Amino acid sequence: MSATLNTAEKIFSEVPSVITKEEALEILDGTLSLTSCLDRAFQERNRYYGNKVRIHILDNIKNGHCPEDCGYCAQRKNANSGVQEYPMKSETEIYEDAVKAKENGAYRFCMVTSGTGPNRPTTEKLASTIRKITDDLGLKVCLSAGLLDEDKAQLLKAAGLDRYNHNLNTSQNHYPEICDTHTYAQRAETLGSVSKAGIGMCSGVIVGMGETLRDLVDVAFELKSFRVISIPVNFFIPVKGHAIKNPSVLTPELCVRILCLFRLVNPDSEIRIAAGREGHLRSLSATALFAANSLFSSGYLNVKGSDMVETIGMIRDAGFVPELADGGVLPEDSEMEALYSEKNFPELYKFKKSLKS
Repeated sequence: MSATLNTAEKIFSEVPSVITKEEALEILDGTLSLTSCLDRAFQERNRYYGNKVRIHILDNIKNGHCPEDCGYCAQRKNANSGVQEYPMKSETEIYEDAVKAKENGAYRFCMVTSGTGPNRPTTEKLASTIRKITDDLGLKVCLSAGLLDEDKAQLLKAAGLDRYNHNLNTSQNHYPEICDTHTYAQRAETLGSVSKAGIGMCSGVIVGMGETLRDLVDVAFELKSFRVISIPVNFFIPVKGHAIKNPSVLTPELCVRILCLFRLVNPDSEIRIAAGREGHLRSLSATALFAANSLFSSGYLNVKGSDMVETIGMIRDAGFVPELADGGVLPEDSEMEALYSEKNFPELYKFKKSLKS
């Protein structure tokens, strides 16, 4: 029996930016207070997403064997990072991963494969897998498979693909500093192919690769020009084997400001806290949800992250609720014992006195 998706999402962002480039720089350089930035960002976040948070789970379906030289990536050619390399998983393996993701409360299942881009046979295999996941599980699917032309995009669209991820990563001006095996223009062309096929675009950035504040503003507005509906904001993780020459110093406050920037430039887009949340946002992770309405759980491509229980706890503690693929919300786990329940009190005392009868 088909578990067809019940909730349709917008394919394109439809709402104009609510700030100018000059105002965007004031958010990043600290001219505006953090509380002012958060208050304004939350108004837009709440307008389009209420108190819900979408949890995405990544499935790295092919690791390594990549001819590209993206400086931030542990899978880039000649990285010698020590990551485990393996060919593309079978359809059965990917489907089983999707089942687990849905059981854990994932809103969207994100399939990621290394390489420049899929050939026709690989695209057909991916399409078959996507069709099975969407038909049988009713789970939204995002695919990240590199450069894509319009014909392949149409094939994936027919299979039921919900979103296609292809990050711009940084501004056009800064792009030559992070990769020399393909261009910013080629990435932009892929977004054009996805857009023409009628697939929701997922495209974002990696912050902390030596870019300027102006670079961040420029790429935020570039994503707006493409009307990107889903924007993952990654914070650079200095994995072994990376080739970023001058990584930036990122403070938790700056990371929150960056998320506010992307929300206010793209008010109705899904703004996602992606890689680096645990290490860069640290104690401000929950605060960041007042600007972002989405995040990853259970790790990233080659780096571990917080598990689902911890992630859901953080979401609920901040006053938000996890959203499911069918539009519902994840119920409270009635079997989870509260730390301060009466049952646990005897174990909470720091000192115990032994009384002799």
